[in-house]
Amino acid sequence: MLAMDQGVVEEWLSEFKTLPDSAVSTYAASLKDKGALVPALYKVIRENYSDLLEPVCHQLFEFYRSGEPQLQRFTLQFLPELLWSLLSVSAARDPHTSGCIEALLLGIYNLEIVDKDGQSKVLSFTVPSLSKPSVYHEPSTIGSMALTEGALANHGLSRVVYSGPHLQRETFTAQNRFEVLTFLLLCYNAALSYMSSTSLQSLCQLSSRVCICGYPRQQMRRYKGINTRLTVTSEFLVQLITGIHYALCNGEVDLGSKALDDVLYRAQLELFPEALLVGNAIKSSLHSAALKSNNKEGARSIQVEITPTSSRISRNAVTSLSIRGHRWKRHGETVNDGTAVGGVAIPEINVTGVSGDRMPNGDSLRPRPDGRSPTDGDMMGATSEVSMDPRGHDSSIRLEVRRQKSVRRMVENEGSGSASTGRNQY
Repeated sequence: MLAMDQGVVEEWLSEFKTLPDSAVSTYAASLKDKGALVPALYKVIRENYSDLLEPVCHQLFEFYRSGEPQLQRFTLQFLPELLWSLLSVSAARDPHTSGCIEALLLGIYNLEIVDKDGQSKVLSFTVPSLSKPSVYHEPSTIGSMALTEGALANHGLSRVVYSGPHLQRETFTAQNRFEVLTFLLLCYNAALSYMSSTSLQSLCQLSSRVCICGYPRQQMRRYKGINTRLTVTSEFLVQLITGIHYALCNGEVDLGSKALDDVLYRAQLELFPEALLVGNAIKSSLHSAALKSNNKEGARSIQVEITPTSSRISRNAVTSLSIRGHRWKRHGETVNDGTAVGGVAIPEINVTGVSGDRMPNGDSLRPRPDGRSPTDGDMMGATSEVSMDPRGHDSSIRLEVRRQKSVRRMVENEGSGSASTGRNQY
């Protein structure tokens, strides 16, 4: 470590010790002007045997414990580098050099799992319903949703997923290590829009190293670090993918793409369905044209593919016009404007009824094939549409609906011939 960087860090450590509580907010805002401080702190964290590592970790914890949002975000930007230092030291089985980093991470974790009153937090997330539009989808483009009794009963209901309460941790063990690290990444992802490009690059490097160390892909990436395989969990990879997605859309295209491929590579080896689902969904939604922007200083955002809102009506869709234009005929009745098949009339069926002028009762004003006006056929069939027996009327309606569906399928299977020609051939 250079003497100049060491001097910058030592000056920073001495400033906060003599700072009164009333000037904490002003000091937090002034940290942005210390351009040489952040790179110097990264160098200290990467050198596990540095004498400044312990006071730096203590200072970062004091920043986080102060409750000032800007100071907390200042500490969180070093979280990816701190996680990699802890994991690499644990893989090398040299725990004596990571004691201060473990204390810092456990301290942040124990502060985040409780509220201001010291009670355990319970995080909640509402799963969006597909029946309601959102920024990601339009219900009309998903397809026909059957209005079954179960679908109507669940319409408008929202599912809430809860996380917590989490237990206090005093030390890292093989059992709770990734539980704590996953929660810390969740806190980091909640403040992604405030993270610098250096922090996003560190997150992508952490993701690649954790996933490829000890595997053949490590030689392809030409990474000469540790060769020990690191144990990971599906939840940990999902949190990594969330941060990578943000980095991809905010200037870190090369590192983000490599990191996403490495995480998917490890998820395939471990057969983690959650990580594979999220990672492949993000990969398929990203377009090369949308990622060419190298804007690292502009507004922070995540790009998503918006589902087009153009309405697409299926030819089998039942609309109000098709219902109004549909006339029930008694079973076995011959209609003048239809063709009889086996003594049963085949009336004209308008499925969508979206074209042509209509009268107030829903009848079409288009001329019929035999030259009569639509009102003539209505007068002839008026007496046949009334049934004296309600039960007989209902049964005839069901039979007619069933017959019309079967006849329609036969007519559609005729192929390129016209509908009338197909009926005559039949």
